[in-house]
Amino acid sequence: MKTSDFYFDLPQELIAQDPLEDRSSSRLLVLDRETGEIQHRHFYDILEYLNPGDCLVLNNTKVIPARLYGVREGTGAAIEILLLKRKENSVWETLVRPGKKARPGTKIIFGDGLLTGEVIDIVEEGNRLIRFTYEGVFEEILDRLGQMPLPPYITHELKDKNRYQTVYAKYDGSAAAPTAGLHFTPELLEKVKEKGIRIAEVTLHVGLGTFRPVKVEDVTQHHMHSEFYQVDEEAARIINETKESGGRVICVGTTSCRTVESAAMRAAQQQSSEHTVEQQLLQPCSGWTDIFIYPGYQFRVLDCLITNFHLPESTLLMLVSALAGKDRIMSAYEEAVKEKYRFFSFGDAMLIH
Repeated sequence: MKTSDFYFDLPQELIAQDPLEDRSSSRLLVLDRETGEIQHRHFYDILEYLNPGDCLVLNNTKVIPARLYGVREGTGAAIEILLLKRKENSVWETLVRPGKKARPGTKIIFGDGLLTGEVIDIVEEGNRLIRFTYEGVFEEILDRLGQMPLPPYITHELKDKNRYQTVYAKYDGSAAAPTAGLHFTPELLEKVKEKGIRIAEVTLHVGLGTFRPVKVEDVTQHHMHSEFYQVDEEAARIINETKESGGRVICVGTTSCRTVESAAMRAAQQQSSEHTVEQQLLQPCSGWTDIFIYPGYQFRVLDCLITNFHLPESTLLMLVSALAGKDRIMSAYEEAVKEKYRFFSFGDAMLIH
């Protein structure tokens, strides 16, 4: 399986630069993965495809304003930092631009000294470990100084930073939004519950590894960066009960999908090593996952997926191809381009059922 098998031609003007005023009015391409049949709807029509007894899995991570602009101590040269993951209380793994001069010992001043960072190590991919010093609460300082880390293909300024946040975001930690969830409004979620569809919330803090280009031609040689995930007792119970009663598990976004599949893999390994008689699909757990889902993968939990349209040759395009089949996905994408659907983070949505 080659990376180039997942290439498609995407006109630049189809990359959505701004979110729609009404979250749920985006378009929805519905793909039947058994027949390949395609329907063109709007996101608020999603209710028609959800049945009582189904379960919707939401990723309740919250994007932090992870982009910081500072100056190098001594030279005053401008420097940009993107927080990727917290290693310890005040130590973060970061992406630094320009990185060449950010050697260990380099000090960076943010917000006239409100926050200071010192590069303490260089790790894989050239990322820098930075130790921050400050007075007060780090999250509050970040809120004052940081900017939302929009993906590089979005060049417009985001006027309302809540639009790069799901309405159910709870736990700080992501360097990017779980964008399939951006289409839900509180009203639509209320209707989902009223219809008898259960909601399970899980957490996966999205790292930039999700968006890193696949640089190898042999798909199987690509290595994913690890991301922190958590499935609590309630979410595990709701998902287990849904599967036991014959309902479908519908993941909102590839991050929710990777979370439940990682947790199921972990539960299976644990139960086989402990020779547990009572097998449970999911157990409460947390940890780091670098799961990479591509065609050939057998899904343990997920039945349907709500997702946005992804970049050519990306790991996310490979994930949706694992669910619906590469040929079906590529022809659905061809149709989406022809019908001028909006692509990527602020774009339209797709339901694979």
